Amino acid sequence: MTTSALLRTADELHARVRTGRRAVVMTMGALHEGHATLIRTAREIAADGEVVVTVFVNPLQFGAGEDLDRYPRTLDADVKIAEQAGADVVFAPAVDEVYPGGEPQVRISAGPMGERLEGAVRPGHFDGMLTVVAKLLHLTRPDVALYGQKDAQQLALIRRMVRDLNFGVEIVGVPTVREEDGLALSSRNRYLSATERRTALALSQALFAGSDRHAAQEALRARAREVPATRARAEALSAIGESRAAADTHAVAKAVPGGPAAVRAAARLVLDDAARLQPPLALDYLALVDPSDFTEIPDDHTGEAVLAVAARVGTTRLIDNIPLTFGAAS
Repeated sequence: MTTSALLRTADELHARVRTGRRAVVMTMGALHEGHATLIRTAREIAADGEVVVTVFVNPLQFGAGEDLDRYPRTLDADVKIAEQAGADVVFAPAVDEVYPGGEPQVRISAGPMGERLEGAVRPGHFDGMLTVVAKLLHLTRPDVALYGQKDAQQLALIRRMVRDLNFGVEIVGVPTVREEDGLALSSRNRYLSATERRTALALSQALFAGSDRHAAQEALRARAREVPATRARAEALSAIGESRAAADTHAVAKAVPGGPAAVRAAARLVLDDAARLQPPLALDYLALVDPSDFTEIPDDHTGEAVLAVAARVGTTRLIDNIPLTFGAAS
């Protein structure tokens, strides 16, 4: 097992002799299995190089009334988890190491994408996030940086920043890690009581319901492609007893345009039921968006999409999402 060095300053990190690729996993601490998965993936990518895990609770991305003060700080445990997952270095700078002149007057703007969904609920959050990610990329100087897909909008914005501002780093997204009951792993899960957790399961259940509806629609499309939607063909199929295929062909011709709407509706039913639980789920948003800009997809959308949800249960706010692809084989 790798022994992780705990470093506090960029000078200490820059003094290390580098061999192979450097992979960086950025965290705000309170590490869990989701972070460990990121670190293990980084270890695979930088098998002959170095894995650096940053631990920094960034004050810029917490708005008024958010949980900066109560955000868990568990550095000793974090170092052990990082070490077990294969990290060479845990870089845990103080605030004045990252922001030596106080809060930076020049910041990175997330632009229009940063004002949608999470950005609308948490104004300024993504500007603060991108600013610290840019700072940490400069401080750690990686070849590759890994981020979880659970924070899909964050990942999309980091990819955009790296592309638009010509950062010389590869960005890798790692699939969401879930607990056995389906709840996406999050440092905030520890705030949930037993009854709140039961309500919180509606987030992943809603996503799975939308995904199931989507899979059924895509299967129907595939069947329609195999069985051309002509009256003569349908009559022939019916004559030989394949009435189900003929009926599906007709259904596809009538129902396909409402695909995304049906996915949203399936997820919404689960969330509406959860709003009547005790404690209730208070929905911030349910959205089916284009991952390139996080705008809602139209009914004729083909290609990648993200079904995203955010809600509060008690005083805890949770987010989750699932990737979908529309018309992949058309």
